[in-house]
Amino acid sequence: MPQFDPSNFLPQMFWLAIAFAILYFGVVRLTLPKIGKVVDERASMIAADLSAAEVAHTAAANTGHAYDAVLAKSREAATSVVSDAKAVTVRENEAKLAKLDAELNARLASAEARISDARAKALGEIETAASEAAADVVERLTGVRPGELEARAAVAASLS
Repeated sequence: MPQFDPSNFLPQMFWLAIAFAILYFGVVRLTLPKIGKVVDERASMIAADLSAAEVAHTAAANTGHAYDAVLAKSREAATSVVSDAKAVTVRENEAKLAKLDAELNARLASAEARISDARAKALGEIETAASEAAADVVERLTGVRPGELEARAAVAASLS
């Protein structure tokens, strides 16, 4: 084999070095700058994306804080409106209850007066009916009818 012949070894090494140098510098000069450029572009794109993401994150955080502040104000306003509405409702209900209480007290007083009048009238009628019944009983038992004033006096004495 001619590759292993020591007399051909030195020229083969020379041509190997020249081929290697041509290929190496051809690849380095033509390919590596393009690869380096792509790597640099990707690095700058990643850095730009990271800075844009950081800006977006900061903006989102600020928006979230603003939203929380508006939400807290809205809750406070809603609580205030509800408490005001409750207070107004309580005042209105108290006024209605006071009016209704006065009306019911007036009705009660009127009813008590009517009951008192009816009771007095009923008692008067009871006395009259009792005196007539007593006069009838005395007349049946004795055969003599007592006078109306005597019967009333006897009934009044027995009722008191």
